[in-house]
Amino acid sequence: MKFIKCLFFFFVFLTTINAQVGGENVYQFLNLSTSARQIALGSEVLTLLDDVNQPIWNPATINAELDNQFSANYSSYLAGINVGSVSYAREISKRFGTIQGSIKYLNYGSLIGADEQGNETGVFNANDIAISVGYSYNLPYTNFYIGANLKLINSNISNFSSVGIATDIGILYYSPYKSFSFTLVARNIGTQIKSFNGQIEKLPFSVALGGSYKLKYVPLKWYGTINNLQQWNISVANPSDQSTDLEGNVTEENVDFLENAVRHLVIGAELFPESLINLRLGYNFRRSAELKLQNVRTFSGISVGFGVKMNRFKLNYAYSKYHSATNTSTFSLEIDLNSQRRR
Repeated sequence: MKFIKCLFFFFVFLTTINAQVGGENVYQFLNLSTSARQIALGSEVLTLLDDVNQPIWNPATINAELDNQFSANYSSYLAGINVGSVSYAREISKRFGTIQGSIKYLNYGSLIGADEQGNETGVFNANDIAISVGYSYNLPYTNFYIGANLKLINSNISNFSSVGIATDIGILYYSPYKSFSFTLVARNIGTQIKSFNGQIEKLPFSVALGGSYKLKYVPLKWYGTINNLQQWNISVANPSDQSTDLEGNVTEENVDFLENAVRHLVIGAELFPESLINLRLGYNFRRSAELKLQNVRTFSGISVGFGVKMNRFKLNYAYSKYHSATNTSTFSLEIDLNSQRRR
């Protein structure tokens, strides 16, 4: 219990050292999900214990059931940006446990360069990549697990480059005899080793509390996440909700206490979670609030998807609605490399 208390106070300390959110930091791609299953459930699920992609977001979920599981994920993101990742887990031994490794990349494609006067100077490329290794440990005689990821990050914009290092720390409560689980995760604790222009920038540090609950008599599992606990006010006024009077005075959207509180919430539901075919639905309240349009139903914030399992293969798909003008599709292929031996 003393160890758990120390971990609790450590997380409280982490929430006070940084207060940042949105596009204010470097390496924002670290907070971009690449797993179709996670995206379909709202993009920030933290308690998927049977998904080899989950440790990228919560290292405490690394367990022996992920041994020799491989996954490849791809999404044609907004404005022609390509996002993807690969993940693999391996049990070293029964005594030591399991480690998980992943590579996440983001390719911005070809961009047009220009000088201070707006004159085009040619075309350049930009990309981000993060390599991570994670490990989780079951605290003796408890249902608590603590895990950590170590990440090496590289970002390139034209002939400029940056290198960073970061860690994620997660605490998970899970019991196979309970219908619920919950977790607390601090992500992207680190720094730049090499900056773009000599000025060190902050990483997108975030703290989130997540949980899940499986209904007893209905094949349905609920997921919920309260994100950005390190910063209370994450609201940004939506330009679509501003008003202009006859004299040209502009009044911006007024986000009250309740509206800001709701923006910390992401929810999802999975129907037939343990079947060969399952359906998923998620809702991101913040995305919905910041991308909505007046008098138009954009359905932003909603995501849907499904999973199909065929022998040792599992195909997951997610469709995410960001705006009335755009949406994204994400594909994930998981392979159980142990299937033949387990039969």
